Amino acid sequence: MTPSSFPVVRLKPKANARAVRHGAPWVFDNELVTDRRTKALQPGSIAVLEDAERNALALVAVNPNSRIFARVLDRDMTARIDKAWLADRLTRALEMRARLYDAPFYRLIHAEADGLPGVVIDRFGDTAVIQPNAAWAELLLDELADALVDVTGVANVLKNASGRARTLEGLDEDSAVLRGAAPDAPVPVPMNGATYMADLTGGQKTGLFFDQRPNHAFAARLANGARVLDVFSHVGGFALACLAGGAAHALSVDGSEPALELARAGAQAGGMADRFETRRGDAFDMLTALGDEGAQFDVVICDPPAFAPSKQALEAGLRAYERIARLAAPLVAPGGYLGLCSCSHAADLSKFRTACTRGIGRAGRAGQIIHTGFAGPDHPLMPQLAESGYLKALFYRL
Repeated sequence: MTPSSFPVVRLKPKANARAVRHGAPWVFDNELVTDRRTKALQPGSIAVLEDAERNALALVAVNPNSRIFARVLDRDMTARIDKAWLADRLTRALEMRARLYDAPFYRLIHAEADGLPGVVIDRFGDTAVIQPNAAWAELLLDELADALVDVTGVANVLKNASGRARTLEGLDEDSAVLRGAAPDAPVPVPMNGATYMADLTGGQKTGLFFDQRPNHAFAARLANGARVLDVFSHVGGFALACLAGGAAHALSVDGSEPALELARAGAQAGGMADRFETRRGDAFDMLTALGDEGAQFDVVICDPPAFAPSKQALEAGLRAYERIARLAAPLVAPGGYLGLCSCSHAADLSKFRTACTRGIGRAGRAGQIIHTGFAGPDHPLMPQLAESGYLKALFYRL
């Protein structure tokens, strides 16, 4: 299709066209002139975005069912959004990951930051898992899967349809095998000297969280000879990295028995099983129980799910982060280390740091921040989109 054949969506006179010109990737429904015609557009279809003076700004993917009405795809008005276009974005993303990592285990596409808005692709060797969290990607899923195979050479492509983002877009929850076959067993993933077991079909999100890789590595530097507690451990995240770094013993706490089973399998695969222990239960209850036992650890790390997934949940989320810090701090031996993490984009670094420091103080402890960590470079941050820099990790010496 030529640009003239695309439907047009237009910004309201008071909308900030300059933000789009300067790289903003989203336009919300309240920023657009919406009428019966625009509301009838097929979710995922391509349109031309114009400013109030009818100047073309970008090609966008629209979804009248979403608060994010338009997602910027390309500022070249002659671009064809097809398999070749997708392959170009994938090639650009792959080139950077190939420079950064010596094995094909990483986030290949980090949505807007890699030029594919709403799309997440994680790579696990010869298998890739796509989360198409925007309607346009759902419409072009076949082309995306073909381009992914052509560019990366992966044999298997899976679709993961779980998550809040797809619900907000009005999309289904039907996961599928798009190309090849689903692995019939957890996939071993080497990171930071440890082996993680990723369940690509039944695990959380795409099966493993690559974003914490540099923070795992930092924690491992603190762990030689240490007793380590990893709370909200999932498949052994910080615990296995610390054991690979020479920890004397690590205890993983999580509410999911399947996740802990994968953690134990990872410890076994890495020859660490004799130094590894797990406990299943609610993290707050387990922290309280360990405190009542008088347990002490040299390194304690808490990596909870997003307590503040939206602005509406911010205050409750900050109270939860403060409570985690208050319960975890007494478990840290004098001179030991406390790592606290947040994947809530609504809680910025300053607010998160304030909540954590307050919680440590309420526990009667004091500490110095020795490191502030973020997601790895396979999760690039788009400067115009604060949400792409969601992960924060604070390391205190108490």
